[in-house]
Amino acid sequence: MTEQPRTRQELYDRIRQTGKEEFILQEMIRYGFWPAQGEIPQDPADEIRRLGELNRELQQLHQQNRQLHNEAALRKQLLKERLAESKRKQQETKERRERERKERAEAWKARKEQDILFLGQGVSGGLDRREPNLERLQNQKLPVFTTPESLASAMGVTIGQLRFLAFHRQVAKTCHYIRFYISKKTGGQRLISAPMPRLKQLQHWILRYILNPIAVNDAAHGFRQGHSILTNATPHVGADVVVNFDLKDFFPSISYKRVKGLFQALGYGEAIATILGLLCTYPDVEEVELDGSTYYVATGDRHLPQGSPASPAISNILCRRLDRRLLQMAQELGFTYTRYADDLTFSASGDNLRNICNLLKRTEAIALHEGFALNPSKTRIMRKNSQQEVTGIVVNQFPNISKSTLKRFRATLFQIERDGIAGKKWGNSTDTMAAIQGFAHFVAMVNPEVGTKFVEQVKQIQAQNRN
Repeated sequence: MTEQPRTRQELYDRIRQTGKEEFILQEMIRYGFWPAQGEIPQDPADEIRRLGELNRELQQLHQQNRQLHNEAALRKQLLKERLAESKRKQQETKERRERERKERAEAWKARKEQDILFLGQGVSGGLDRREPNLERLQNQKLPVFTTPESLASAMGVTIGQLRFLAFHRQVAKTCHYIRFYISKKTGGQRLISAPMPRLKQLQHWILRYILNPIAVNDAAHGFRQGHSILTNATPHVGADVVVNFDLKDFFPSISYKRVKGLFQALGYGEAIATILGLLCTYPDVEEVELDGSTYYVATGDRHLPQGSPASPAISNILCRRLDRRLLQMAQELGFTYTRYADDLTFSASGDNLRNICNLLKRTEAIALHEGFALNPSKTRIMRKNSQQEVTGIVVNQFPNISKSTLKRFRATLFQIERDGIAGKKWGNSTDTMAAIQGFAHFVAMVNPEVGTKFVEQVKQIQAQNRN
């Protein structure tokens, strides 16, 4: 039995849903005034029920028709709602991305204050590889660094300063070197690249704490404590033949990659080796004026600059295998071998002289294999019946200065004593007094008997010029 409406509104809704006639029929059946459906054949009430079903179907069709007529409005409303939702999401995405960008920028700024992540094109690839070879470093008693921050702290500079001094640019507005030329004794000019004070300070630090503790071959005499051109020349005194070779473009031929590889071979991770290699090398640059500004344009690859305090020690360490191979070859052929920077000297006496041709060929081959080239115009073979010189010192019978040079020096001192120092010059120095004093002590080191007299003579000249 159909539940009876409890409120007037439910009554109205029931009538609208079933139709007035069908509602009255249901009520009559509920109160017993009409038999229920199916109790009598050919029930007249079936017609009322059929009309009710038709009425409901008609109402449903009317509702669908209204919905179809309102479809355009519904679509417009839906599109409006979707557009509003899209704008809301776009704004949320924009705010999120801006927030993430600021967070990344702040994180990057914080990392830059404590780390070095980029040092220029072509040199930054290994800055994320920092694991050192602790065993190698400890065996050589070298300081251990695993991060740029620890290296900067040990050097006494900030990360920003270390990055600035090591950064590699093809075009820059600043130059870390003062570049000038000096005359060579053999003619021509030599380019000197003297580092600016801040960079020079770091190069001295590298020299003191990393390079100086590394042992080099005993055949190397250049730029070593307790060694000099005199110790380089002395082993060749009295030889029948002295052979001199010159390594062409010695410092420029030692590239950044070789210097970086040296620091890696010592045990440092690639990141630290990259920074140290950049601090110790520099490319040849050309000054270009453009729109009132000066630019320094790199004209080649980075290499050891002549003028850096670290360059000689680096070259000695990199030449350890060269020295070892040349020394072994010299011993096999019965020669004595020493090296002072880019000057290679061999000497021999007696039957060993028959190996000179072999010496020439093998020396060139070994030098090429080690990444160097000989300067053929400076190769000299000096026999004992002529003046034999090794790094400026005559070695025929005993270490001495050439007679012509001593004669010129005596003449210079005589002229200064007679006419005064004004207008006089010795060597390439602009300070004549310092130049003659230095040369007098140099002669005293090589030949004390002659040099002591020169030192006393220079002292008298100094006393005269003070009065």
